[in-house]
Amino acid sequence: MANDEMFAEAANNWDLERLYQDLAEAKRKVSPRARKGLTEREKLYLRGLLCGYSPAEMARKLIQSPKGVEVYVCKTLYQYFKNMADVPNEKVGNWRNVNNWLGEAGYKTKNKPSVESKLANSLPIDALVKIVDTRFENHNTLTIDINIKLSFPSASENQGTEDLGSGDS
Repeated sequence: MANDEMFAEAANNWDLERLYQDLAEAKRKVSPRARKGLTEREKLYLRGLLCGYSPAEMARKLIQSPKGVEVYVCKTLYQYFKNMADVPNEKVGNWRNVNNWLGEAGYKTKNKPSVESKLANSLPIDALVKIVDTRFENHNTLTIDINIKLSFPSASENQGTEDLGSGDS
């Protein structure tokens, strides 16, 4: 898996482009001579933090040194966070605080359901399978009549119900 695909699920809940821009501006304040914008590595570690991973957990997933990832994050991203206008002037020193601060600063996207939540909302909430009749015909054929009833969540308060019966009900 390419590094730009690692921790990609961060895009489901965070405004990454705006966060990248604002962090790049903070980086310019911290290190005026550094490369313009965030490096791919900085973006990777930021996405990992936004997904709730500690530096040690990111290191395990990326097959890197835990201490190396921790030092890199402390020397780069944490310094940028401290210089962001929208982040409270509290001491940034723990990866656990990053999501809360950035969420309060408005970087968390609202009402943007993830693929998982869309899928969960479309699955039946109640499924009933009823075997109506079984019989043997011609010693080689087993016939089974099945009625299936599925209840799906609906946008309104009423629950939508579909009956997919055998046709004779």
